[in-house]
Amino acid sequence: MSKTTKGIICLIISSFAFAAMAAFVRLAGDINFIQKAFFRNTMSFLIALVLLIKDGMINGKDSLIIPKGALLFLIFRSIGGSVGIFGNFYAIDHLVLSDASILNKMSPFFAIVFSYLLIKEKIKLVPLIAIIVAFLGSILIVKPSFDFQATLPTLAGFAGGIGAGFAYSCLRKLSLLKCNGKVVVLFFSAFSMLLSIPFMIVNFEPMTAYQVTMLVLAGCCAAAGQFGITAAYFNAPAREISIYDYSQIIFSAAFGFFLFDQLPDVYSVIGYVIIISMAILNFVYNKKKAE
Repeated sequence: MSKTTKGIICLIISSFAFAAMAAFVRLAGDINFIQKAFFRNTMSFLIALVLLIKDGMINGKDSLIIPKGALLFLIFRSIGGSVGIFGNFYAIDHLVLSDASILNKMSPFFAIVFSYLLIKEKIKLVPLIAIIVAFLGSILIVKPSFDFQATLPTLAGFAGGIGAGFAYSCLRKLSLLKCNGKVVVLFFSAFSMLLSIPFMIVNFEPMTAYQVTMLVLAGCCAAAGQFGITAAYFNAPAREISIYDYSQIIFSAAFGFFLFDQLPDVYSVIGYVIIISMAILNFVYNKKKAE
């Protein structure tokens, strides 16, 4: 199996896991989004820690080593990923699931931009056009207005997509530096948890057993999604596999319809079509270019 094929499979599995995570986050009910993000990151941290201990990379013969030059990009990846999670979780609580998902899926376009800035992967004319048109398509979903309170969830979701795109470009750089994928997940999860703790101390909301269960399941799905997407971008560059990340929209729409009776409005659907069309255009262009 080629590395590109492995990357595609990992990305589709990751997309399903992240869609399931969003559904469980929504099912957890009326809890602050930062508290939800904390539980999500706690599960990812614990799973990554157990796997690293099992591999003997913590207090074992193969001690945990961060490659030279990787620490800065681990920090950058963690900052971008934290912005992505907080923005996405806020959007999940206030928007139709498929809307929150498609705004987060602006990340592959931003990943192309940030990959140019970080590791000098050149942007050709067709991808540049795709990025611009996709941004215009996202406006149909965001529906900007002078009512900031009404627009805030979509702006948060869009900001989450920017943060995630930056994080994914850092993943690509970390793969070039040969940084272990489990280390990336562990570092990011710990970083994001630390960001959440001050808020948790001041604004912790008591939870029922049902809510805890939903958040634990969300955390498990998030961990699966995180390991999947890390493996995907370690195996192949964003320009070759990013189109398959959009399978999450299908999964999210299905969860939203069957669990919450959600249907996106006409403008959002048009925005979906534009963004996914640009993703397909960019994917086909890069495939032909590679051939």
